[in-house]
Amino acid sequence: MPQIIFLPHEERCPEGAVIEAEIGDKLIEAALENGIDIEHACEMACACTTCHVILREGFDSLEDSDETEDDLLDKAWGLEPESRLSCQVVVGDEDLVVEIPRYTINQVSENN
Repeated sequence: MPQIIFLPHEERCPEGAVIEAEIGDKLIEAALENGIDIEHACEMACACTTCHVILREGFDSLEDSDETEDDLLDKAWGLEPESRLSCQVVVGDEDLVVEIPRYTINQVSENN
């Protein structure tokens, strides 16, 4: 069973987290089920960029993003080559190390 390792994020998971996921799970759903509140303004419909994450490990094990996701990612704050929308990431058989960016295009933390 693959693990998803979330790096510490001041608001979403301050201590970081390690969760187990089933192959075929969507990354965002696994996170939400384990108390990691990744923003998802479009209700996981691949229509915004608020669930943007950066895959620090395991990126190459994922299926390629489609054109819709790529077009949205172009608008994401802090885009990196290993960026994906967590509502589109399907967990494979390799562990993933995930960084949740500090900001999204729709939300800037006012507490920092």
